[in-house]
Amino acid sequence: MRNFLVLVLTFVFINGISFADEPVKNVVPQPITVNGDIVEYSTENKEVTAKGHVEVIYKGTKLTCDKLTVNTETKDGVAEGNVRLEDAKGIIEGQKVTYNFQTKAGTIINSEFRANPYFGKAKEVDKINDTEFVALNGNMSTCNYDRPHYHFNSKKIDFFPGDKVKIKDNFVYIGRIPVFWLPRYDHSLKDPLMHVQVMPGMKKEWGPYLLTAWRYTLTESVKGRIYLDYRKKLGFASGVGANYTSKLFGRGDYKFYYTREKPEDLPAGALEEFQRYFIRWRHKWEIDSQTNLTSEYYKLSDEKRKKFDSESDFLKDYFYREYEKNTQPLSYILLQHSFAYSSINFLMQKRTNHWYDQLEKLPEVRYSLPSLQIGDTRLYFENNTSLANLDKKATTAPVTPDEENVTRLDTTNKLSLPLKVAFVELVPFVAGRQTLYDKGTDGASGPLRTIFYSGIDASTKFYRVFNVQTNFLGMEIDGLRHIITPTIRYSYNHEPTIKTSKLKQIDATDAIDTNNSAVLELTNKLQTKRLGKTVDFANLKVSSIYTFYNVDPQTQVRSHGHFQDILFDLELIPNSRMRFDADATYSNSGDYFSNANYDLNFNLGKERSFGLGQRYQRTGSNEITYNLNWPLNPKWRFSFYQRYNLGGDPALSKGFREQEYTISRDLHCWVVDISLNIKKNEGTTIWLIFRLKAFPEMEFGFNQSYHSPKSGSQ
Repeated sequence: MRNFLVLVLTFVFINGISFADEPVKNVVPQPITVNGDIVEYSTENKEVTAKGHVEVIYKGTKLTCDKLTVNTETKDGVAEGNVRLEDAKGIIEGQKVTYNFQTKAGTIINSEFRANPYFGKAKEVDKINDTEFVALNGNMSTCNYDRPHYHFNSKKIDFFPGDKVKIKDNFVYIGRIPVFWLPRYDHSLKDPLMHVQVMPGMKKEWGPYLLTAWRYTLTESVKGRIYLDYRKKLGFASGVGANYTSKLFGRGDYKFYYTREKPEDLPAGALEEFQRYFIRWRHKWEIDSQTNLTSEYYKLSDEKRKKFDSESDFLKDYFYREYEKNTQPLSYILLQHSFAYSSINFLMQKRTNHWYDQLEKLPEVRYSLPSLQIGDTRLYFENNTSLANLDKKATTAPVTPDEENVTRLDTTNKLSLPLKVAFVELVPFVAGRQTLYDKGTDGASGPLRTIFYSGIDASTKFYRVFNVQTNFLGMEIDGLRHIITPTIRYSYNHEPTIKTSKLKQIDATDAIDTNNSAVLELTNKLQTKRLGKTVDFANLKVSSIYTFYNVDPQTQVRSHGHFQDILFDLELIPNSRMRFDADATYSNSGDYFSNANYDLNFNLGKERSFGLGQRYQRTGSNEITYNLNWPLNPKWRFSFYQRYNLGGDPALSKGFREQEYTISRDLHCWVVDISLNIKKNEGTTIWLIFRLKAFPEMEFGFNQSYHSPKSGSQ
């Protein structure tokens, strides 16, 4: 056959029945389509043979080769010559493939494969099913070069495309040089974090250091990290972390970190080493759809704080990021249960670190009933009740437990009547709050405090639609709707029946006093449509609290009404590439802005962005910040961040407070970042980071800080 021939034959397989059998009712046939230069069918053997530019498509799988034989009953096929097997999970290429189109299982000899984001080669690949294949005696990398920059060389690579990869008995190569051996490597493709982290560097407080973390997997439900760190000025430290999940008891994480610190710069006569450790255990259990339990436990032991430096803080010294989030973490167990219209909480909160100034609740039971309509009436009822044994722990001069401990029953009942008068929505309400204490400051038992509340919320909306269509300055305006929402929330509470001076001041509940004020708020909003969706083009909110006159019950002196600070909040999104956010506080008594902040961000496309912001405090600093991210070409990228003090704070000199410059270079499968950071009165830091492009969160970095203190620096 000299002329080019394309012959398409379609064979339908249903439960092992070939195309020659009777059709099956109510079953949609799934065809195998075989395309080739020459296609022949053997009725006796029930086989299709195709040669030259062969292509087969079946159930989302595409196979191309030079020669193919397929059995129409068993769906087994043998492909030879430039074989390529492709589906949504990846691509496998080889010289010869035995494959079953029904089970999607087969064997590929001398193959190359790609299962995003990995590339590899192997002497043999066994495709177990649609979700797993095993490469034997091969190598794997995220680099797609014929000679990859790095790769794993392994006897067995077990792939679960889109899920995970498991490697056994493998060497890690940089170029052609073996670097180290790993008995096992498991990596979740859903988890961007690396399994081995190594961070050498230098820091003023630590000296030269080396921080390492090894991620491990005990079972599918128990994973964690092992830490082994060295700091020249402090010594060795180690720890272990674990994340776990359980179908019966929920999920959680545990972390333990220990060191026998040996500081180099101790004064004569001080201890040579200090035992310091940190335990953190967090757990969450969704018992059922209405009940859940949450707990956190933090325990720190710090001989250095006890015996040498009372200002020392283990979290601050070793885990600064956690310290920034919460300088005094709480230990507690919270059980929550939701009813049809209400909920109840049971809380046990215990101070586990004695240098923390914390409130113990042993226990606190809180019941909450949100606004619930009373029958067919227009009245709504709301209740909040708590019963607690409270113990306020302080780190100052010692006090007796009787001075700090109190048992308190607190309940608030509120009635409201939502209604609409003309175009104004009104919600008048009355409430009563009763608080029973087991003792007061004078030692008397059972003082009962009662507070009467009343008030009204009033709001309405005015809007107008403008038929405006324009793309001026890229603002993408398709109609405008202007919405004005004025709101007034007036509240009054009578003088409590028991003065605050006669109650132990545990928290804000015990400090409630007379109040007669109104919150005034005005919102202006502009809306438009973009891509068929309504978006807020601009939103300005102005609010303040007006306090009415009060009469002091002791002196009978009448105070004048006045406005408190005026708050401004603005959001502006003129187009999809620009956003402006600002907020400010205006002091009505002083007739000035006490603080103002804004952020202006431009998304210029193709990884280009620019940001400008300012932080102003009348009695503090006045700083302006700006940052830029800009690719110079496909291989190089530049970014910088600067923070400049404009003056205003006598304690801070005018000029740059912080500067950071970064150059990034694309190395095909890696990205390398070189950064320089300069902080006023703190020093200069240079770091070098290598990051895998396939997993941006993976990195190997080196950084070193150079500190040259100036006169007066802290």
